Amino acid sequence: MLSAYFDAFSGVSGDMTIGAFLDLGLPLGVLEEGLAPLGLEGYRLETGTRVRSGITACKFTVHVDGGDQHHHHPHPGGHGGTHAHRVYADIRALLARAELRPGVRDRAQRIFRALAVAEGRIHGVPPDEVTFHEVGAIDAIVDVVGAAIGFEHFGVQEVFVSPLPLGSGFARSQHGVIPVPPPATIELLRGFPVRPEDGAMELVTPTGAAILAALATPGPPPVLRPSAIGYGAGDRELADRPNLLRLVLGERAAAPARLEPRRSAEPGSLPLEDQMVVLEANIDDMNPELYEAAVEALFAAGARDVTLSPLMMKKGRPGTLLQVVCSPEDRDRLGCLVLAETSTIGVRSYPVSRLTLPRTRRTVHTEYGAIAVKDVTLPDGSVRSTPEYDDCRRAARERGAAAWRVYLAAQLAAHAEPAKDG
Repeated sequence: MLSAYFDAFSGVSGDMTIGAFLDLGLPLGVLEEGLAPLGLEGYRLETGTRVRSGITACKFTVHVDGGDQHHHHPHPGGHGGTHAHRVYADIRALLARAELRPGVRDRAQRIFRALAVAEGRIHGVPPDEVTFHEVGAIDAIVDVVGAAIGFEHFGVQEVFVSPLPLGSGFARSQHGVIPVPPPATIELLRGFPVRPEDGAMELVTPTGAAILAALATPGPPPVLRPSAIGYGAGDRELADRPNLLRLVLGERAAAPARLEPRRSAEPGSLPLEDQMVVLEANIDDMNPELYEAAVEALFAAGARDVTLSPLMMKKGRPGTLLQVVCSPEDRDRLGCLVLAETSTIGVRSYPVSRLTLPRTRRTVHTEYGAIAVKDVTLPDGSVRSTPEYDDCRRAARERGAAAWRVYLAAQLAAHAEPAKDG
């Protein structure tokens, strides 16, 4: 399965994406042939070379004549192109009637659909009634369909992306002055790892965000074996980083084999290894009384561990770092639960390897009743037995005893009734 990884250290735009595909080896003739069925006129494609921080990259540009003219919306990718208004329903019809390859049409429709849904949410209108301004222009249509052609040409089956720098400041649009990132961009990036206020200008354009929202999987990429690497250049020189998009193609590498838990271990044996995901959120605007409910909900939903740590956040505000350890297959579900149970609007995630000791559970009998005990096999082969605190607390309440007495009785019973090998 061929994967594409967007290493977007300087953001992403449509033309930077196509530039990276061209640098990977997409022939310009294939791109022009793939765009021809759209029947668009009054534009020409140009490719060139840019060197940023010693890295050679492909610069892709769409030159549009005055027939589709509107004002320019500057961004770090940039065509210097011109713009017109188009309703989403018209663009959808354009793509439907064009004799595009099915894979190209499907990807392009998904990208424009993502844009329409995001714009519709912002402006409070149904997607079919959304009017695209900058994104309705010829150059933006070429960007979207051209990117779809690139994915189709290389046979990309899955897409991943690095955390995205959102930039900062303000920009002018058809609707007036808007914050950076533009509302459509941040709407499209729901669920994706992002870095707010990273960069002094717009780094992720709505078109770039839509490509990722429609085709990429949020979260950390799998382990890959890179087979080809391409660089697409943006127009502007950035002071703090090379204005490039690095696109990596590769196959998934085989995941490390997981060791199955054992009941006991030979002396000198290694701990067990498994792969986990850590979810994180920095929170500074939540009623502290609500953390208990959030933690309980996460444990009930299958979290392996949940911790809360104090933070000092911007403007000297005290905050809390919420960390959740979970299995990779539970990442999205528990990430959504964090968003639902806390006041955060974003959740980071990254993979981790974990060394664990083999453990089993059993029940021991004490004067206070049955108590669950966890037996952990240490690397030297010895066994450490630990009573389950919740069981001890329950028994203490029922018998009117101190919890520490129940705990001690369970420990003594565990040593008197050693764990059986099995």
